[in-house]
Amino acid sequence: MQAIDLRLLRGAAIPTAVAAVVAMVVAGVVFGGKGSLGAAFGAVIVGAFFTVSLVAVAKAGQVFPQLMLPVALGTYAVKMLVLFLIIGAFVDARWMEPKAFAFTVVGCTIVWMAGEVRTFFKQRILYVDPTGGEQS
Repeated sequence: MQAIDLRLLRGAAIPTAVAAVVAMVVAGVVFGGKGSLGAAFGAVIVGAFFTVSLVAVAKAGQVFPQLMLPVALGTYAVKMLVLFLIIGAFVDARWMEPKAFAFTVVGCTIVWMAGEVRTFFKQRILYVDPTGGEQS
């Protein structure tokens, strides 16, 4: 992965980890131990899903830049399928609180996206070649 991709990952993962800890504490206070487990499970899913997407698109961009969009769409489709399977498998889970899981997934997703956007806009990525295209 390039340095830009690693900065993007770090800029999104750190705030999401902080939000996950806050969600686990709040869910623990509101729902008890099952709430904390649900929040932790939701945070792990969000972190894993977004990390897989970022890594897959970054790798595709290094090898074949024209495949970045198909890879992004493919990972999205696979993630949605896996998410439906996870939700279906844990619909009657007694070891976690589903409300804590749901709120944590939504909250951590928002924090991850905001972290990515903030990190992207803070980067100084040149879109014009400052050398004027001169070859040395």
